Amino acid sequence: MSETPATITTRRGLGKVATIFACGTALFSDGYQNNIVGSVNTILRKLYGDLYAANNHATLFSSMGFAGTVLGMLTWGYISDKFGRKSGMMSATTIIVVFAILQTGAYGAGGSITGMLQALIAYRFLIGIGIGAEYPAGSVACAESTEDPAINQKHQHRLFVLASNTSIDVAFVVSAFVPLVLLWICGQNHLRLHVTRVWRLCFGVGIVPPLLIFFIRLGMSNPVRYQQSAITKVRTPYWLALKRYWRSFVGLSLCWFLYDMISYPFGLYSSTIVDIITGGDEALTTTFAWNVVINAFYLPGCIAGAFLVDWLKPKRQMIIFLLLQAVFGFFMSGFYSQLTQHVAGFAVMYGLFLSMGEAGPGDCLGLLASKLWPTAVRGQMYGVAAAVGKIGAFVGTWAFPAIINDFPAGDAQTSGPFWIGSGMAILSALIIFFLVPEVHPNHMTNEDEAFRLYLEENGWDVSHMGAAPAVGAGAEDKSEKSSTDAKVSPVV
Repeated sequence: MSETPATITTRRGLGKVATIFACGTALFSDGYQNNIVGSVNTILRKLYGDLYAANNHATLFSSMGFAGTVLGMLTWGYISDKFGRKSGMMSATTIIVVFAILQTGAYGAGGSITGMLQALIAYRFLIGIGIGAEYPAGSVACAESTEDPAINQKHQHRLFVLASNTSIDVAFVVSAFVPLVLLWICGQNHLRLHVTRVWRLCFGVGIVPPLLIFFIRLGMSNPVRYQQSAITKVRTPYWLALKRYWRSFVGLSLCWFLYDMISYPFGLYSSTIVDIITGGDEALTTTFAWNVVINAFYLPGCIAGAFLVDWLKPKRQMIIFLLLQAVFGFFMSGFYSQLTQHVAGFAVMYGLFLSMGEAGPGDCLGLLASKLWPTAVRGQMYGVAAAVGKIGAFVGTWAFPAIINDFPAGDAQTSGPFWIGSGMAILSALIIFFLVPEVHPNHMTNEDEAFRLYLEENGWDVSHMGAAPAVGAGAEDKSEKSSTDAKVSPVV
């Protein structure tokens, strides 16, 4: 019995939703690999003390992942635009799996602890390349898939946020919970033996998600937007693209720098902050338990933001929640002394500070960057903007300890960063307001057409636009044609 047009559209709509999540959820690896470092740092510091602090091992271990991520973003932005989103995604996932395995089994020559720490730093850099590659490949493919005709226009932004930023934030919570569970299992008696197992297992758990994603992506194809509007056969007209989009590109890049400078260090050092508040004498399980509580506040922020973004629109939502984040940050700074007398109150306020950031820039930065610019340069512009953000994260991981140390001893030493973070949130809101346009439903489709006309007007031969579908795309393309010809309403 043949399928009706409505049945075909329903099946294809569900398939497209699955594709959106297969593209975006690989960012779980980004959230997990970046956030687990905070807990592993705490363990390594307790295990190796002065040896770990020597030669900046602790700071290098935290920050080298960001350096690798920058390289991955810049390189794979070009790869995903010129060789296809699928090629970029598959190679990114492969890198993450390989170096996650090596990271788990890191070993120094002759059993040298220093050698092991140096190996960990090197693997952090290399796995960062794979993580960075996911942004201009996976996130961009995820965004392009949301504008398929089978996807309801009212849910396009929501699906992207749920597939991408929510995956990162779920990973934040998981990465905070995993070391706590492992410590419950192993215990802290005979600290060196058991905690050594814990940090390796923390990294080992991170191997599983990208390995599963790798097999899911094998049957995927390049998004239709890429097939129709990519420029792969000739030199891309970068100068024309920059002349048209420089304003939004500069604005979004600056905001990403400021947001990541706030976001990553605050998340990365949350266990350190709790350790300071609890006096450093509590068991690791206590510190990690508070870390779980704090990281759990990422989820309500990003999920609430996902369900608001199609209604508020990304630019407006980002400005609103940046200003709310500043309010919470200033409150924490002003009442820091009172809050630290009640650790639960501190955890709630700190969590809400992070949650506002997730509902605003956390949800909307990637969404704006993946939809503002045309398909032909989307991966590269997204990659550069995100790389600027990661440079902010890199700067923040180095600056955060110095900021704490330079404030007067006492409460001011740990409340100072909240003053700075709140000020940066306000500055980001102003930049977005003046430089970045709003993104409406089907923005990428409309922008591709506008960019095509713009190139024609400037004497560029638009017949070079368009790329062949990836291997294995035939069946999907036929399904697309059938459902489009049927002209029935989207079901998602």
